[in-house]
Amino acid sequence: MSSRASSIGNEPAVASPCTSVCTIDQRTGLCAGCLRTLDEIAAWSRFSDDEKRAVLRELVSRRDHFGS
Repeated sequence: MSSRASSIGNEPAVASPCTSVCTIDQRTGLCAGCLRTLDEIAAWSRFSDDEKRAVLRELVSRRDHFGS
């Protein structure tokens, strides 16, 4: 996780879950590395920290369902 401070308070910025395995599974529409959708990947830098945390919570569910 990045040690860079977020713009609000002293909480660290929310790090990207990217694993540098950037291949979209045609069956699921998810990245094989991080399990995000193309829309989530494209919008990550514009998401608020709360939106990023929501995606990270969803990734836990996706890992349970799709494995990885």
